[in-house]
Order: sequence, then structure tokens, then C-alpha cells
Amino acid sequence: MTTKAIFSPIQVGKHQLQHRIVLAPLTRLRATLEAVPTDLQTEYYEQRASPGGLLIAEATFISHYAWKKVTSAVHAKKGVIFLQIAHLGRAGSKQFHPNGKQVGSSSDVVIPGENYMGPPFETPKPFTVKEIQSTIQDYRQAALNAIEAGFDGVEVHAANGVLIDQFIDSSVNTRADEYGGSIQNRARFALEVLSSIVETIGPNRVAIRFSPDGKMHGMGDATPIETWSYLTTQIQNLFPELAYLHFIEARGDVYGETSNVHDSLTPYRSLWKGPFITSGGFSNSLEQAFQIAEQTGNLISFGRIFIANPDLPQRLLNGVPLTPYDRSTFYTHDAEGYTDYPNFSKHT
Repeated sequence: MTTKAIFSPIQVGKHQLQHRIVLAPLTRLRATLEAVPTDLQTEYYEQRASPGGLLIAEATFISHYAWKKVTSAVHAKKGVIFLQIAHLGRAGSKQFHPNGKQVGSSSDVVIPGENYMGPPFETPKPFTVKEIQSTIQDYRQAALNAIEAGFDGVEVHAANGVLIDQFIDSSVNTRADEYGGSIQNRARFALEVLSSIVETIGPNRVAIRFSPDGKMHGMGDATPIETWSYLTTQIQNLFPELAYLHFIEARGDVYGETSNVHDSLTPYRSLWKGPFITSGGFSNSLEQAFQIAEQTGNLISFGRIFIANPDLPQRLLNGVPLTPYDRSTFYTHDAEGYTDYPNFSKHT
């Protein structure tokens, strides 16, 4: 299974990685009800850390004291860890907001269908321009908190139908002001968030994640190639020293077992000159992952299979059989299916 490219070093931000196998950001509900990380999460990330390996921690509400345990444990193993920071927008719920405040979005478009992860989707309130500017400052403060907590950088979540994606996507954003209408206007919020964070913590500590063609949370842009090509071009022009761009290859069944069998990210790779992470369905398509790494030099992020194999880089390097994952334990609240997967030993 070994392939030269995926095990070769690469510079990401200020860090020299020793391989290109990345832990994808995964929501797994192991924090407290107050969204504070626990010792279980410290153990989880410590298990998956490797010298010169990049981990991207789950999208989170910052608690800089608790997260210090996690970042210290990863750094003790000479690993690198970025934190994904996110605002859910219309994908959230007022029951988790102070005083039951209504969820907000680019427009008042409700997510269609049933919410499999919680209460029914709500009708969002369109953000005012003042609220947009305030939210940009919230992202900035979250990035500062992440650095204080010891993270090596932040990945701005702009994929999978979260708030920034809701501004980008033409099927959701029906605004008629400077944040709606044209591709340039719909991209404005994402670029302003990046600009604020870059000015605050430096470009080599900042990354962003996109999902062109993504359907999660009712997304469906009319011209995805044009939309995300514009965004990628602007980022290349404005923030060429960004740590990396992280693109998700769209899959039809996000919650299922489908594999990634094609590659639609070529248009964006040709526009971005820095490190590029490819994500989406590789847990059941390792050969495709290795081929993409070989053909493009991309870093490859793994989710489900990295849960079940905490020492995934070592297993892939040594051709060791992989432990299957148990989907039924993904969104539970204890150690089972989270920190109880075994490491392999070359001596057994």
C-alpha cells in the first residue's frame, strides 16, 4: 500500500510535516453539555498524534483552558494540530442559544427535510450588515482563543452548509445587498472572515475548508465551479501564504458508506499554489486516496478509518490490516468506539 507521495514531507504553514495523512475534523459529541472538551478528547487526539502529522480538531465552541490539555498532549508527540472554527447559522438551534435567540443565516431559507442530528430545522433570521460585522469579530476572537489554547492554527469551516457556506451558496443566499446576488458579493463574507483572522494571527496559522457541489444541509449552488474558482483565485491573490486549502469531494450519501470514486477538484488545485488537502469518502477507497496523492501531491484527510485506527499513518506505511469502524458509536458519549480502538505493534 505504500506510495511515495503520501509519505513524503511537506511544509504547511510554519510546520514541516513528515507525511500527508491528515485527521479530518470530526464531530463526535464527546464534550460536556457546556461544549467543554474532556479528558476523553485529550486521550483521543493524543492517540492519533504522530511526529510531523497534522490533526484537525472538530468544529467547536472555544474553551481555551480545557483545550490546552489536548494541544499539549499532541505536541508532546511532536504532532501538529489545527482547530476548525465554525458558526452553524441555520443548521443550529435556538435551544442552544442564550435566551433562545433565533438562528441566523444569509437569508430566511429553511433547510429542507428532517434533522437527523437534533431538533427540527428552524426558519433563520437574515443577518443584518451590523450582525455580519459582529460575527466576523466573533471568528477573529475564536482564532485568538485557539492560539491561546496552544493550537498551531485554525481552519475556518466554510463547508457542509454552515454559516459561511450559507452566504456563498446561491440556493440559500437570496440577499439583495452587498452580501448577496453576484458570486463576488456572496463570497464577500468568507473573504472578510479570512482577512480579519489573517490580520490577527498571521496567514501561516490560517486555513479554510470548502465543499463545492456539497448537498449537506440542503446546499446546491447554481454554478459551483465558477463560484469556488472565484473564491480560490481571490484567496491566492489576497492570502497566498495561507497554511492550506481543504476541499471536500462531494458524495451523494454523506451519512452512508459510499466511496470516493472520482475527482472533481482539479479546477481549484490549478488556481491555488499552496498546500491542498483533499477530503471525502476515502475510508472505503484507499486506492483512490493513494492515487490522488501520487498524481497531485495533495495531503489526504481521513475520517471514519482514522477513528478506528489511531495509528493510521503507521499502519498504511507498514501495510498492516485496518480495523473496521463501528458507525453506531460515532455520536455516542463515552469511550466505546472512540478511544478503545487498538494500536498495532510491529512486535506481535
